[in-house]
Amino acid sequence: MSQYFEVHPDNPQARLIKQTVQLLHGGNVCAVPTDSSYALVCHLDDKPAAEAMRRIRGVDDKHHLTLLCRDLSELASYAQVDNRQYRLLKLGTPGPFTFILNATKEVPRRLSHPSRRTVGLRVPDHRVTQALLAELGQPLLATTLIAPGETDPLNDPEEIRERFQKLVAAVVDAGACPMAPTTVIDLTGDQPALMRQGRGSLARLGL
Repeated sequence: MSQYFEVHPDNPQARLIKQTVQLLHGGNVCAVPTDSSYALVCHLDDKPAAEAMRRIRGVDDKHHLTLLCRDLSELASYAQVDNRQYRLLKLGTPGPFTFILNATKEVPRRLSHPSRRTVGLRVPDHRVTQALLAELGQPLLATTLIAPGETDPLNDPEEIRERFQKLVAAVVDAGACPMAPTTVIDLTGDQPALMRQGRGSLARLGL
């Protein structure tokens, strides 16, 4: 049975943030709000938890998991970023964009794309997610909370608890999120390539 933490979306209670992070340190998967939709998250360095997260989503190792970072400086530790890419990242962070970049050696090989050594990174614009990242002190491994066989992300924390209470250790309820996935931009080529149009506007990036 998963724990259910009702947190204030603008001023999340430190006690509940600490309890969630303790569960993540313990090798668990949690459901948390972001600025796009609810997401499944786990500790970056926990291989069994990452595998559990893939099982819950029903995806294989070719599916990009995303690193949620606190800010651009943290993001740059996990991706190779040139000046052109950095300008785009600065325009899109924090915000509902996921950027595909070439991974650095800091990213465990099992977490990057199996053939390309790329990784998805983003800086969420949500106070609860940012509070979790600050308490944890490192990025979270994440994937959009979409049930197997479905296409829309889940947005109702009570429904998430009902459907996933045996699969996740905690549901962090900060109310409804915008019910849209992130916009995914591949920055590994000569020109930015749109991989998925989501909540993030291309106009914000000047594309």
